[in-house]
Amino acid sequence: MFGVPISHVLIVSTALFFIGAYGFLTRTHLIMVLMSMELMLNSTCLNFIIFNKYLFPGTQDGLLFTLFIITIAAAEAAIAIAIILNLYRNFQSVSPEETTTLKY
Repeated sequence: MFGVPISHVLIVSTALFFIGAYGFLTRTHLIMVLMSMELMLNSTCLNFIIFNKYLFPGTQDGLLFTLFIITIAAAEAAIAIAIILNLYRNFQSVSPEETTTLKY
């Protein structure tokens, strides 16, 4: 009906989510952790769009949720980068292991 089967898009979305989850759990650099989190959010957006297109083709609900997720992700990225820059200024590192100890 639309050209690409829903199963193919869901496989790609699942792979993106698990790549993001693996990166979030294993990376030691805060910027890479942030990028992995963004990858998981984009996978969720892809799911909203594909389910809206295949299950409810006449509505725009999935696209509306996707716009909210993109807006929240942009705000989250801006705040996270500000926090990371502040951590780098205080600790001269952006590694999560090194930034958990407080210097007095």
